Amino acid sequence: MKNKHIGSSFDDFLKQEGMLEETTATATKRVIAFQVQQLMKKNHLSKKTMTERMKIKSRIQLDRLLDPNNVSVTLLTLEKTARALGKHLKVQFV
Repeated sequence: MKNKHIGSSFDDFLKQEGMLEETTATATKRVIAFQVQQLMKKNHLSKKTMTERMKIKSRIQLDRLLDPNNVSVTLLTLEKTARALGKHLKVQFV
């Protein structure tokens, strides 16, 4: 029995299974959440301080951003996060 996936890339497999976009979004969100957590730790910023710097009303919004499994995040939230960390947000199509 011949394996139809031999010689193909993992991205090809995910695309064929209809899972590429979802998988890519999840991976990207996990990287973002990790980077934000690391920057918060490096700068000794608590969630309370981040919430204040981001000028958001609820820490729940920050918790959603830091949740690696929650892919629902807006560009506005990412922009506020970058500003609160003294960074700039850069989004590119590659």
